[in-house]
Amino acid sequence: MQELLGYASGLLITISAVPYISDIFRLKTKPERATWFIWSVLLTIAFFAQFAKGGTWSLITTGIDCLIVIIIFALSIKYGMGGASRLDIFALVASGVGLVLWYLTNEPLFAIVITIAIDMLASMLTVIKTYKEPSTETFSAYMICGTGGLLGAFAVGTLNFSLIIFPLWICVMNYGIGLTILLGRNRQRMF
Repeated sequence: MQELLGYASGLLITISAVPYISDIFRLKTKPERATWFIWSVLLTIAFFAQFAKGGTWSLITTGIDCLIVIIIFALSIKYGMGGASRLDIFALVASGVGLVLWYLTNEPLFAIVITIAIDMLASMLTVIKTYKEPSTETFSAYMICGTGGLLGAFAVGTLNFSLIIFPLWICVMNYGIGLTILLGRNRQRMF
């Protein structure tokens, strides 16, 4: 069952990239550059940390998400927005500090926790942008990816905190950005 959930998770995360990347090329979606850069680095770390902690089928979720995020970051260089504001620079510096802390401890669980903390900061860059300009993000992509993260958490099969926390975070973060899109649209309709 975990194998099936792992594959379903990876498939949903892969599918989520289709409308997002399509909207980038249609000039609808404008990824926040600093967010996608930080996510690229963090997902790479999360993948290898989960691998070091014994992850198996749940690695499909993180591995596919990592590859997709790196592709979107590359596209954001040309088609995205942001990346040089004070908040962006702060998030980038904080990410660097987190990476140094992880390196100094060399503990995979600590790397996952630090990764999520930095990811929260990076996600806030997109949340702020999205609330102000909800039309610059693709709602369906976040909902599909969030569901993929949820299935990835179930793919772990046991209540192993080290293995379940990152796919669960993928779920919460993506659903949160999806909610932000809806709140931003509602705010625009009110004003």
